Amino acid sequence: MATDARPTTPVPRFPDGFLWGVSTSAHQIEGAAGLRGPSVWDAFTAEPGRVRDGSTAAVACDHYHRYREDVALLAGLGVDAYRFSVSWPRVDSPGGLDFYDRLVDELCAAGVRPVPTLFHWDLPVGLDWLERDTAARFAEYVSVVAERLGDRVGKWITLNEPAEHTLLGHALGVHAPGRELLFDALPAAHHQLLAHGLAVRALRAAGATDVGIANSHGPTWPASDDPADREAADFYDLLLNRMFADPLLTGRYPEGVGELMPGSAEGVEADLEVIAEPLDWYGVNYYAPTRVGAPQGAEIEFGGVTLPAELPFSVRRIEGRPVTDFGWPVVPEGLTELLTGFRDRYGDRLPPVVITENGCSYEGLDDHDRIAYLDGHVRALHRAVEAGVDVRGYFVWSLLDNFEWAEGYARRFGLVHVDFETLRRTPKASYGWFRDLLAGQRRVPVG
Repeated sequence: MATDARPTTPVPRFPDGFLWGVSTSAHQIEGAAGLRGPSVWDAFTAEPGRVRDGSTAAVACDHYHRYREDVALLAGLGVDAYRFSVSWPRVDSPGGLDFYDRLVDELCAAGVRPVPTLFHWDLPVGLDWLERDTAARFAEYVSVVAERLGDRVGKWITLNEPAEHTLLGHALGVHAPGRELLFDALPAAHHQLLAHGLAVRALRAAGATDVGIANSHGPTWPASDDPADREAADFYDLLLNRMFADPLLTGRYPEGVGELMPGSAEGVEADLEVIAEPLDWYGVNYYAPTRVGAPQGAEIEFGGVTLPAELPFSVRRIEGRPVTDFGWPVVPEGLTELLTGFRDRYGDRLPPVVITENGCSYEGLDDHDRIAYLDGHVRALHRAVEAGVDVRGYFVWSLLDNFEWAEGYARRFGLVHVDFETLRRTPKASYGWFRDLLAGQRRVPVG
């Protein structure tokens, strides 16, 4: 079920200097596939049955050719910043960096701060996160991008959601590269984290002073007080939250995880020194909590993903909540819970936080369900700020309807509707709502 509740009171004011933005990723919007090398997602979508509607991102939103129109939409929205990703396969192609030169110039001319993500799942074909060398190759690519764009780009993101890329792409096989390794996928997690640390060093060497990562996180709720449910929930939380936050923020894997990673104990310890390179801020992608219980001995369909019976946990539905068109529960207070929980867990080891993604899938131009969702989450974020969490920014996912990975074009997350036949852009009601929110945040209070 959805809700048509509409906000009736102004969103509380955030601190001066708070960064407001929207996000996209290269593979999901750029198109122009013939002007870049192939990625693992091109190979994946070429296999029948991999994508719900049989589509590919060969054209997507054609942002490559229409970026000026899209930057004008950003300027009209009034955002401070635009989070996009750089396509590694495009950079590896002749003239590929020229596109990002043009895009960054256009953003700067429009007064919109460019915030590039250096890896958002589109690994070049021929590379493999199961191989350690890919981390070193990533650092080389990051150096090339930073040298070219660093005179105009201040804020950088190394990786997007290594947890999902590991789980969905390497453990369950529902995303590229389509492997079903279950816990044998852990080397992909370690090598992405190592790549992050090496990328931080490469960015620092290029003069960058504002570097973060975009990790997905959400509270884990036990299905009941039964010890078996609590144990399963603790394991899920370790796997999806702590395994990707602890190494970055504490320099250690959770107990029992380090020995599962590739290489000797001494080698993993040395890698952790790289992985824990200090960050200027920590990016959080938040969508919903997860309710977890003991395994039930059967496959479970959840959020478009079939979870195998042999996992040591089962994901349960969160009842009594509205859901998005993707079937995800709408739980704004989970964002407050997550951020205050991180503050309590990591203390002064947690740098300032930026919400690098938050959004929802709904159909229609008159998308008041999306407005209600975003309004609720922005207010929940403000409650975290009031509780003392140092939050510096918020990015909506997404500017445009786009290629939603294994869902193809069946899910619409955009503030702007895209007709994928004509490629016409049409701002939705939520675009106007977010524009007005930003104008209100900048209005100088009277008295």
